[in-house]
Amino acid sequence: MAIVQIGIGPHAHAGLGTKMIHKNDLRNLIISTLKSVGLHSDDATELLMGTSAQETHLGQMGLVQRGGGPALGIFQCERTTERWLWDFLSRRADLCERIISTSGVSGPSELHLRGNLVYQILMARVKYLTYPEPLPDSKDILGMARYWKKYYNSILGRGKVREFVKNYNRFVR
Repeated sequence: MAIVQIGIGPHAHAGLGTKMIHKNDLRNLIISTLKSVGLHSDDATELLMGTSAQETHLGQMGLVQRGGGPALGIFQCERTTERWLWDFLSRRADLCERIISTSGVSGPSELHLRGNLVYQILMARVKYLTYPEPLPDSKDILGMARYWKKYYNSILGRGKVREFVKNYNRFVR
């Protein structure tokens, strides 16, 4: 699979010049990426679409968290979370090998976390994989919003369930 790079350049750090990714292009890339590592389902695809819609409006809000925060990429993953995910993967050798093979990334990388879309998809999917609760049904937008809030944004995060639903309907549907 080709590595899809976005926003790598002199303006990427500031989040300037980033455009929204067309929802069909993103959905197809998510599907093919997740299939290549054995983590695809319709539920996972729609949850990731909703996550990107909520976190960055499918990339429209930039690749670096506004206000100087630490989150990067269209899924707004923080470097500490990325390191935690690699620790999780270190205990799952087969999955780790598939992720390395698919993304071209063999460990935490700020550059890839910000600009390698395949890698960002995989890290977001692995984050959801770390929790034992099954993914919500792909047709249950409110269920996806609650799942995102609980497991991705967290109780401490500023995101709201109603914002997720609104952004899913606006950017994904």
